Amino acid sequence: MRLVIQRVSEASVTIDGTVKSAIGPGLLLLLGIEDADTQEDIQWLCGKVSKLRVFDDEEGVMNLSVQDVKGELLVVSQFTLHASTKKGNRPSYLRASRPDFAIPMYEAFVKTLEQSSGLSVKTGEFGAMMEVRLLNDGPVTILIDSKNKE
Repeated sequence: MRLVIQRVSEASVTIDGTVKSAIGPGLLLLLGIEDADTQEDIQWLCGKVSKLRVFDDEEGVMNLSVQDVKGELLVVSQFTLHASTKKGNRPSYLRASRPDFAIPMYEAFVKTLEQSSGLSVKTGEFGAMMEVRLLNDGPVTILIDSKNKE
């Protein structure tokens, strides 16, 4: 699993002109799923997200987690995170999982993140054409790949 984490002041997902989900201060998570992903990847990533210290404390040091600041979470599926650009100029998405595998993994990720963070998790819509708007706070953007834990 690949995850792009963005600390945001606000973020939203719009589908067909209608806002599906919106959050205030918190984390926007773009999630890419591949066939090699397992429940262990979900557990590990959700633990990381819940405890990742990317919010400023009273002294302006990034020392607080989304749990500490009672921030909001928005998860958006993003198959393009598994793009391969090694050959030519058109990305290949062969590593990205097909919906029959990816949808249950996406749903399990959201449920596990709610449990591990103790926060409500908002989502986009898997497979939909979405407009994702965000106001990146910092900017703080972090990439985590569950296949590179060490």
